[in-house]
Amino acid sequence: MTSWTFLSHHAQVFLCIARDPDVRLRDIAAAVGITERAVQAIVNDLVAEGYVDRTRVGRRNHYSIHADVPLRHRLQGDLDAGTLLTLLR
Repeated sequence: MTSWTFLSHHAQVFLCIARDPDVRLRDIAAAVGITERAVQAIVNDLVAEGYVDRTRVGRRNHYSIHADVPLRHRLQGDLDAGTLLTLLR
């Protein structure tokens, strides 16, 4: 197995949240193959940049995706998060 993938950990976490808005951090960590702490930092990044909203529901979090936020890299600046999700679903 190689040591790299086409999608970053940020993209993988974003896809997990898009697929299941009620997903737990530990389940994302297991799916992506990174620590819960790393997932928490990535989710915080996604929230801070406006790609995701996090709402507390009881003891769990519910996430909402903002599909209209443009992608961050200059080569994909003309695309938004919704386009990425459409391509990868």
